[in-house]
Amino acid sequence: MRRSGLLATVLALLLVAPPPAHARTAPVRCTPRKGSMQVAEPWAQRRLDPKRVWPITTGEGVTVAIIDSGIDLTHPQIRVVKSVDYTGTGHRDCVGHGTAVAGIIAGQYLKGVPFYGVAPGVRLISLKQTNEERGDPDTLARAIADAADLGADVINVSIDAHDDPKLRQAVAYAQSKDALIVAAAGNRTAEDGTPEASYPAAYEGVLAVGSATPDGKRAGFSNTTTPVSVLGPGQDITSTWPGKSYMSGLEGTSFAAPYVAGVAALVRAHHPELNQNQVRWRIIATADGGVGAGTGTGMVNPLLAVTAILPQEATADAPVVAPPAPAPLPPDAVSKAAPVDRETIDLAFAIAGAALCVACLIVAARVFVPMGRRRGWRPGRQG
Repeated sequence: MRRSGLLATVLALLLVAPPPAHARTAPVRCTPRKGSMQVAEPWAQRRLDPKRVWPITTGEGVTVAIIDSGIDLTHPQIRVVKSVDYTGTGHRDCVGHGTAVAGIIAGQYLKGVPFYGVAPGVRLISLKQTNEERGDPDTLARAIADAADLGADVINVSIDAHDDPKLRQAVAYAQSKDALIVAAAGNRTAEDGTPEASYPAAYEGVLAVGSATPDGKRAGFSNTTTPVSVLGPGQDITSTWPGKSYMSGLEGTSFAAPYVAGVAALVRAHHPELNQNQVRWRIIATADGGVGAGTGTGMVNPLLAVTAILPQEATADAPVVAPPAPAPLPPDAVSKAAPVDRETIDLAFAIAGAALCVACLIVAARVFVPMGRRRGWRPGRQG
């Protein structure tokens, strides 16, 4: 009886015990919004035109880690070489966000499909850290460190969070492993409406990306408090979506970041000698130019980022800066005009006049002397 009573007590405790953490975070249903099977060429694709860079590189040999809501591994335009799940709910993308980010970075070119990614030759790693729009900072920090350990050359973080010691440490660790972190600048505001910086984008050395509209200007929702490095297309975006489909009308800095991450992959593939800091500065230096707060150096430019010749790269880790303005000349640096020499001018005119008279005499002699000889130097008749 005692054994049976003990067994009953244990069973009762197991039945009322709280479920594991991953079970508590599991979604009730994995039902992302339904996408479309039809897709048109996005304006962002026309604007950046990454195919111009493909004869040089498609990002081959570069590993890009995507820390997000997972990726639809069945989508025909997405190839993932490794998938890590921190939620305990499987690798499915129940939000759609991660699948869209993956398509922007590395969507494969398919004949007859007008959509494709910036760098289709890269190796994609998916690190699923949430089943919602937002994630846990501790899990985000762990995923960043793990991505660096997995050999990621570029880490895309389309998630914003508050400043956190673990997150800051993970970013520093990834940078020490020569991983370039590309992060969305976000659109965060504090509860009282005061603008607030987004992390990890606001950390030193992170390539922070703001959102641009089709006319190249900063989108109204793009954070201006985060120190933005460059802009990427982030309004009215089209990309891949769960269910082997596509979604249009997406917006946010979280979709601008993968455009820049794709460009970073192209640069790292073509310039393997550059470290992550030099790649970041190259992308900043070759952007199209920005005006106003939250624009950085403007819209990212894939072709220039890959092909431009930057003299600053001759010095390791030197930031890209404009050449210094020349120093002003001293007052006596320019010679004064010499005074006019009137005597020399008069003499020159006299010599020129004499030469002209001599020339006239020579011409007259060549004309009139033969005529005089023919007449025997007799005077001519009157008419």
